[in-house]
Amino acid sequence: MNISDLPAPFSGPAAWVANDLASDPKSWLLELTPLQITELEQAAELYLSTGKDIGDITSEQFQLNTLGSYFSSLRHKLLHENGLQVIRGLPSKSYSLEKSACIFCGIGSHIGSARSQNAQGHILGHVRDTGKSSSDPSARIYQTAERQTFHTDSADIVGLLCLQAAKSGGDSLLVSALSIYNRFHEQRPDLLPLLFEPIATDRRGEIPSGAKPYMEIPVLSWEHGFLTVFYQRQYIESAQRFKEVPRLTLQQIEALDLFDSIANDPEMYFTMRLQSGDMQFVYNHSQLHDRTGFEDWPGETERRHMLRLWLSPEGDRPLPTCFKQRYGSIEVGARGGIITENTRLHAPLDPGHNQ
Repeated sequence: MNISDLPAPFSGPAAWVANDLASDPKSWLLELTPLQITELEQAAELYLSTGKDIGDITSEQFQLNTLGSYFSSLRHKLLHENGLQVIRGLPSKSYSLEKSACIFCGIGSHIGSARSQNAQGHILGHVRDTGKSSSDPSARIYQTAERQTFHTDSADIVGLLCLQAAKSGGDSLLVSALSIYNRFHEQRPDLLPLLFEPIATDRRGEIPSGAKPYMEIPVLSWEHGFLTVFYQRQYIESAQRFKEVPRLTLQQIEALDLFDSIANDPEMYFTMRLQSGDMQFVYNHSQLHDRTGFEDWPGETERRHMLRLWLSPEGDRPLPTCFKQRYGSIEVGARGGIITENTRLHAPLDPGHNQ
């Protein structure tokens, strides 16, 4: 892409900066009422009484007479407005893991179809420190207690349910890709076209049949009138271990460094501390997310524990063809996730299965 072909700077609710969200919590936070909590509990109890796998739950099987319309409007908000919602007040500490997972997956079914998060086909992810290091090329960053970097996941919408917060740290950070673009366009438009060129990103060992061990997708794509982001700096760097991957040029490194510098500007990113029972939903194509490092509790049952969903909603934007490398299919409503020849979709409740 030439400089002359770059889209103009963006405006609107998706092009937010930190103070926009900090000054208006009602724009991203919903406090559940007792009646809404009861409705969620009853829907979960009814579904669990059938004995079916939580991974098979559908919106028709998780009836929400009053909240159903809210989740339809939430889907529109995620796709077309600020791209963020936190739902607070679920008393998950009083539930079994099965009941919490059922409520979370049931809510997810009203937003989009659940996608596999690893080669084993887990549609319900367990985000915990498993003692791995991000320097291990087979490790996924969510399996560590380290500071992550701003990145995107392989799905349209990412959902988190906080079951147990860390002893300290573990804050959730979000930044708008549109606002990063705006700042980059202002500071270094000469480097900006480099972000629209394909760049290798490591698959970290989760390789579909016949595919390369890395993907070649631009950090930014401009297609069908949408700016779409795909980014994980650590995996871009670890892809350099493959001999056939072109070496990063000094200009590419300069562009990536500036992208990271803008994302990590406190004026740009928004910080929140998820509490037990909080559910966070983030639109993956318009913003990046991160997590600070954390210190965990010593007891096994007290350790930081999040449940994660990857969702593909109806009515979403089209994606560039190159996203097939990661998503397999780019069919709206049925795309995203990690699929290999041995993948079987299911929802394990044992967090050890994600290690």
